[in-house]
Amino acid sequence: MKKVVTVTLGSSQQDFEFQTQFLGHKFSVQRLGADDDTTQAWELMRRHQATADAIGLGEIGDHYQVGLRTVVNKETKRLLNVVTRVPATTGATLRRLLQVRAVRHVQHQLGSYFNNNIVLFLSGMRNYDMAVALSDYTQNLNFADALFQTGAPAMLTSLEQLELFAKGMRWAMPGKPRELLEASLSGLKKRKVMAEVERAHLIVGTYAELRAVGTAENLAGKTVITSAVDDERLKFFKQCKVNLVIDVSPKLFDQVVGINVIEAMILAALGKAPEEVSDDDFSEILDELKITPRLLHPTGKFRNIRRFAFVIHPLSQEFIKKGLPIPKGTPKFVMDKVETLAAHMPPMVYCKMENIVSPCGSEAEGWLISVGGTPKEMLARSPEFTYRRLLQAAKMAEKLGAQIMGLGAFTKVVGDAGITVARRASIPITTGNSYSASGALWAAADAMRRMGLVELKKGQKRVPAKTMVIGASGSIGSVSARLLAMAFDEVVIAGRDMKKLEELKKSILKDTPDAKVVCSIDYDSLLADMDMIVTSTSGAGKKILDITKVKPGCVITDVARPLDLPPEEVAKRPDVLVIESGEIELPTKVRGMKSIGLPNNVIYACLAETIVLALEGRFEVFTIGRDTEWEKVKEIYKLGIKHGMKLAAISGVNGVFTDKDIAKVVTLAKKARLTWNGASSSDVSAAKPATKPAAKKRAAPATKAPVKAAVPAKKRAPATAK
Repeated sequence: MKKVVTVTLGSSQQDFEFQTQFLGHKFSVQRLGADDDTTQAWELMRRHQATADAIGLGEIGDHYQVGLRTVVNKETKRLLNVVTRVPATTGATLRRLLQVRAVRHVQHQLGSYFNNNIVLFLSGMRNYDMAVALSDYTQNLNFADALFQTGAPAMLTSLEQLELFAKGMRWAMPGKPRELLEASLSGLKKRKVMAEVERAHLIVGTYAELRAVGTAENLAGKTVITSAVDDERLKFFKQCKVNLVIDVSPKLFDQVVGINVIEAMILAALGKAPEEVSDDDFSEILDELKITPRLLHPTGKFRNIRRFAFVIHPLSQEFIKKGLPIPKGTPKFVMDKVETLAAHMPPMVYCKMENIVSPCGSEAEGWLISVGGTPKEMLARSPEFTYRRLLQAAKMAEKLGAQIMGLGAFTKVVGDAGITVARRASIPITTGNSYSASGALWAAADAMRRMGLVELKKGQKRVPAKTMVIGASGSIGSVSARLLAMAFDEVVIAGRDMKKLEELKKSILKDTPDAKVVCSIDYDSLLADMDMIVTSTSGAGKKILDITKVKPGCVITDVARPLDLPPEEVAKRPDVLVIESGEIELPTKVRGMKSIGLPNNVIYACLAETIVLALEGRFEVFTIGRDTEWEKVKEIYKLGIKHGMKLAAISGVNGVFTDKDIAKVVTLAKKARLTWNGASSSDVSAAKPATKPAAKKRAAPATKAPVKAAVPAKKRAPATAK
């Protein structure tokens, strides 16, 4: 029988002894606590080397390998040097390997779990290899070493700073023990570290370190990486409501033992000194034993929370007035100056959204970040002006811990539609255009179904109706055209550049050879024949179509922001249903969200895309540029359904349309069609004024299943993001 003795500076009241089988040998394992007395520990190690096959040393600082430099703990070296007859170890080599393996395992097992986490190392030098492993997934690394060992009131915030600090410590404080002990924490240090714990998503430390700075307030909902978690320690983590404890030391026996014990047992089984066993030898044994970290859920329920950010901006001076304390009646020349000043303001957090829970169990939370430029200001400057502000927003999002960022409204139109920002930003970027296209067609199809003016007979392959996409060469427009060409008898793709339209037509016919596609740059004469129109331009307030020429009963889906059809234009045609794209209802009641001009719990589809990707753990550049892939449109639609997203009630410029509102449009449309002769403003001159949707009503279900539309009808503030 082989015998391993572990001497620890911990309490002797927790001593134990047991026998077990390990690596083909029978072992006796004994723990001896020295009660924080290094002299007693030295004596215990000296005495028991005569009868042990290997000795472990626990709850004391290791020698640290930081970068290319080894930092030696003199007290640890003195204690290890007393053992001359058998191998002695602190478990440093095995701990380093287990830490790295734990990071890789959890990242894979839980799906990009560490991406852009804010990580706090209570001792970076002790956990240097783990920090290097985590740096593959996040740059938000913070180390408390300088604060604990020198009193400097700041965190080290990079591996380079940690390596430089380790180099300086070798000369400045060569004899000081590098331990984080509860007794060494002054009030100021403790408050500083406790605040950093509260800010972090992931905290790495020993049990003694975590207990010294952790409370139910700052550890609640956090992830902790530590080792040797027994029942007493798990009870503490439960009291602090920790979400996940990653125990890098495996539980190979009924008794929880430290990593120094496991390494000592391996050395005893091999009959070799620590310097004779390579990393590859240890890794081979770990693979043979199929060792993985323990994932413990102290509260009994694991919450996999993903984080996002989304950029919004004011669409006009009116939005700026609502966001700033500007007096009513402020002269326009003053507002022009304010608008220009707002465009130069740095990004700022508008609000934080929480409690977005998928039926699949994943959760999301995120920040709406506002940049100050209106479309007018963005168009008046080079794209680089907006890029710089978006990259500032991306850096802010990264520091907050966001794992993906979406671009809203005009920010996804400027320049190359997100390509440059995605290339320069350090976190994934998406414009949301895939879900915007999906939502627009989702809403348009539902509106046509509820109008009932176009009848789809059984067995028909396509809807017997004509559609038009204005702005078809754009990102959302091109995808809309592709999908409409698959579903409708005829689609007109309209825009300003015939060459681009012809290229799009050729591409559509390649995918859908039997589609009927018409290109037009002078499309006003075709408006009278259209049953559905999608407007998706970047005209920024320019007149896109003459609504007086539109067929009665036509459904117009206005995807553009600012709107292609302002309220005064919509009011000219009460016999036409003008809806504002397809907005999405979240699966749960969100907390902390401020108004973006939509009913409660309803968001724009581009924001919904960012949230769906976060819920799915797809931290990737999903939609950028002007050539949105229709495969992604279908994919994001399916992912949205999976995570409980619903089509919100159909809305127009005056709010939500109820069944009664839609029925009124249908009645007026049928009446107007009796005398409709094509396209003349005189044809609708006698039409009644546009009606506003009735207040405090709920719309009928927007689709049969699985989508509902149950948002209270009410007048909305203008939108700030799309």
